[in-house]
Amino acid sequence: MTDAPPPEAPLGETPMQRALRLKQAALEARPKPPRGGKFQRQQASRVAAGDSKPWMTK
Repeated sequence: MTDAPPPEAPLGETPMQRALRLKQAALEARPKPPRGGKFQRQQASRVAAGDSKPWMTK
């Protein structure tokens, strides 16, 4: 029982390269933040999402 590399792994891949490839694949699989709307406007104006206090505005 040997650990054969998966078919998408390049030949001669070092353990460090394999770990990096797997880490990047795991990060790509994570859900992405919402795009557009109020959330993006807050990020663009450098306002933290938790700082939204509508009762503090006039």
